[in-house]
Amino acid sequence: MDVDTYLAETPEARRPALTRLRALCLAELTGFEEVIAYGMPAYVRAGESAAEIAWANQKQYVSFYLLRTDVREAFEDRLAVHDMGKSCLRFRNPAKVDFDLLRDLLRATARAAPGPIC
Repeated sequence: MDVDTYLAETPEARRPALTRLRALCLAELTGFEEVIAYGMPAYVRAGESAAEIAWANQKQYVSFYLLRTDVREAFEDRLAVHDMGKSCLRFRNPAKVDFDLLRDLLRATARAAPGPIC
């Protein structure tokens, strides 16, 4: 499966948000490769093996996986107001995805030197 197929198989109501999220990842994560890992789109830094960013359509929400511990810690205040697990930021309403926050997280990830991934 590739990311185009993944998007084609998502519910129509969530597809615009997921398509926008993908475009944002492709624009901001220069030097990263887009792959499917664990059944979801993920972004791996060139020369590395582990994904630093991933996203998925879940049953109840759109999820954004921020797998860089250092970036999560740097954005702790902004992330605190969102539904977030250890590394998964959840948006139950696709119309309310905080794309400004996601853009900033992607930029910080892209600028960071290779580092710890949870």
